Amino acid sequence: MDEGRDRLRDLSVRLLRLHKVLLDRERRAWEEARGPIAPGELLHLLIGGREFACLRSLSAMIARIDEAADADDPGSTLDVEGFFDEARRLLRSGAVGPFEAKYREALQLSPEVVIAHAEVIKLLPLPSEPSTP
Repeated sequence: MDEGRDRLRDLSVRLLRLHKVLLDRERRAWEEARGPIAPGELLHLLIGGREFACLRSLSAMIARIDEAADADDPGSTLDVEGFFDEARRLLRSGAVGPFEAKYREALQLSPEVVIAHAEVIKLLPLPSEPSTP
């Protein structure tokens, strides 16, 4: 089980780096339009502001991964592969939603996002193909 925890922690670290790059990008856009954000205001916007809502799905996933990796007694319920699949779906799904739209735009416009994305993708499994009889 320690190997699974180590894999989750590695995933979490890489997702946190990606989150930071995306947050920095969103913060710069906010400040260009509205002026500087105080640290307390940024936290408030992250938690409840619609302008930063696109980051919440990634934030929530990181929190769930950290909680599972740090649980005292995860038992047999530690679904390591499930977390990796969830990360892959969020970052590569092509789905339409607040995160996905902003994320695709960020990948097109920001080399920093591309680099952070690549570091996460290195860990993620390819989607499994259905077996044919």
